[in-house]
Amino acid sequence: MQATATGNATGNATGTTVDMLVDVAGLGAYGPGGEAVAALAVAAVIGTLMLTNTALAGPWAKRKITAAFTDRIAVNRVGPFGLLIIVADAVRLLSKELIVPEGVDRPAWDLAPLVIASSALLGFAVIPFGSGLQLADPETGLAYVFAVASIASLGLIMAGYASNNKYSFMGGLRAIAQNLAYEIPLVITGASVVLFTGSLQMSEIVAAQTAPLFELGPVAIPSWYAFVNPFAFVLFLVANMAEIGRNPFDIPEAPTEIVAGYQTEYSSVYFVLVYLGEFIHIFLGGAIITTVFLGGPAGPVLPGIVWFMVKIWGIFLLTQWARSAIPRVRIDQLISIGWKGMLVLSFANLVLTAVIVGVIAG
Repeated sequence: MQATATGNATGNATGTTVDMLVDVAGLGAYGPGGEAVAALAVAAVIGTLMLTNTALAGPWAKRKITAAFTDRIAVNRVGPFGLLIIVADAVRLLSKELIVPEGVDRPAWDLAPLVIASSALLGFAVIPFGSGLQLADPETGLAYVFAVASIASLGLIMAGYASNNKYSFMGGLRAIAQNLAYEIPLVITGASVVLFTGSLQMSEIVAAQTAPLFELGPVAIPSWYAFVNPFAFVLFLVANMAEIGRNPFDIPEAPTEIVAGYQTEYSSVYFVLVYLGEFIHIFLGGAIITTVFLGGPAGPVLPGIVWFMVKIWGIFLLTQWARSAIPRVRIDQLISIGWKGMLVLSFANLVLTAVIVGVIAG
């Protein structure tokens, strides 16, 4: 289940799936061109897998989960269990007219949805899905995934500013303030795991969690960092909730206050891209949490990739529970929680982790 790369020692960013495809298909004879073809094929598989999950989560699963929490009936008329609502919504949204408001900054307005959606997809390049499926495994994998995920902040401010709408602009400003307040605790908490592992490489982080932490009779408790350092796990969950804009931190959209925030002026295919980007980021957050704190694809009996998908869907379920059960905080409360609470706690966790690692190493 652990994914390793042939070029790990030299920092080569080519993962085992690409290597295997190059060997099996004989693409090595074509040099860098053959490796590029193999990498594109693996990227297409990963992209299709995550887009399929997003298509299932957005139009269908979100409604079903919210309805269950709020004692309502969700979509059930279009296809078995309402599943064909995915197709119906796709046709409905893509066939709508793309309305371009007057006075928009057209280049930035056009590019913002693409930036929001693509930044999350790039993050999956270094995630070990299990069963050998991993596009790349660079030595700086965790730093890379944080970096590309943060590019979405640029898309949010572009959408807010370029829309020529005061509600959109306010949503964009809120998004930047929120991301700045919570990205730092997110990265610092992730760094505490790196202190335990001694590596930023995603496969190494997963491998470090394979040994049992302790045994209770016939049951072995794995050394997942969620068990090793539950405080860091909770901090990361909360900061991730703010990063993906789920309750109580859905301030940038806040329909009761600013209509829909940065996405107010988007329709048709552009709205689809913005909406898609939101859910891809939820799954990317789940993938990072699964890899860093929940042992990645590790699990008994079932293939690794099945366990990996089960875990990220579990994180998705948690975000939808929060959306249904937790009220939104005010923007001033959100900033205070981030800068005065989460930042201090994340540094305290980092220092405590460093002390523990130092004592163990000594």
